[in-house]
Amino acid sequence: MFRRVVRASKFRHVFGQALKNDQCYDDIRVSRVTWDSSFCAVNPKFVAIIIEASGGGAFLVLPLLKTGRIDKAYPTVCGHTGPVLDIDWCPHNDHVIASGSEDCTVMVWQIPENGLVTPLAEPVVVLEGHSKRVGIVTWHPTARNVLMSAGRYRFNTLCGELQIRVGL
Repeated sequence: MFRRVVRASKFRHVFGQALKNDQCYDDIRVSRVTWDSSFCAVNPKFVAIIIEASGGGAFLVLPLLKTGRIDKAYPTVCGHTGPVLDIDWCPHNDHVIASGSEDCTVMVWQIPENGLVTPLAEPVVVLEGHSKRVGIVTWHPTARNVLMSAGRYRFNTLCGELQIRVGL
């Protein structure tokens, strides 16, 4: 005799409910670059999303309260000459974000207090030194001004220099 056994799980009766369209982000052209990245980063004020861009890499920085349909002409952060592979917000300053790209550079950006009104093309700091594309960028969670970037064969750690230029 065959008996069907129900898996014992405390989550088997939990069901999700989809949000309404006015509470979601819509019409965002997320990047199709094949790299092991989450394509977004969030902090208490902004959400950043890596997008498809012609002529280099770019990402959107949206205030968390701005939901709904995102206009295609919305200002972007666009300074890389290759596709952006990873982004990460500074844990000590909600207006500082770092990005790594296929152009072998890491750029640190200062986002204005009220978000982007015009495209941001000038980074605060450009870090060069990778010979291959930069696939991972991450800030140290407790130490101030420590940024780690990694590519396929090499990793770099930067300490202290950001304090002077970004004004953390």
